Amino acid sequence: MNPARDNQTAPGSAGRLRAYLMFTVLLIAAWVLWSGMFKPLLLALGAVSCALVVYIAVRMGYFDSRVFALRFNLRLLGFWAWLLKEIVKSSLEVARIVLARKLELSTRVVEIDVSQLSPVDQVILGNSITLTPGTLTLDADDGKLLVHALTAEGAAALEEGEMLRRVAAIHKD
Repeated sequence: MNPARDNQTAPGSAGRLRAYLMFTVLLIAAWVLWSGMFKPLLLALGAVSCALVVYIAVRMGYFDSRVFALRFNLRLLGFWAWLLKEIVKSSLEVARIVLARKLELSTRVVEIDVSQLSPVDQVILGNSITLTPGTLTLDADDGKLLVHALTAEGAAALEEGEMLRRVAAIHKD
């Protein structure tokens, strides 16, 4: 039995209401931050758009399963800080490789077993790998991620599993 898959049952009414509110707040924040306009007409259109998106999400059953639950906590913020540091380190490493006189690439394709992660965490891991320069998630299927790494060191770091461990720790209860 996979504990990550047991989280897929529908949340209670209090949890569902919290998810509706969190989703609505995130939509409104995104609208305000991305538009940058504070004219009454645009704010009203933004409110109508957000309400329509929430209505459609409810009608589609988006909140009926914990697979799509919005789960934000301090560990997620810590993961984002760690990921930002890794992105900067990888960017510098890729720049060093590309700017070197002799291009020394040792590309690898590795397969990572992510079956112990929930579907949401599998997506977080795949996207985090792709965000990190020098690595690219090629395929995600049946609890496995296929990843291309620019260097053998990058492939070894993925196989070591630090990023996998950090993603798994985000939503541990």
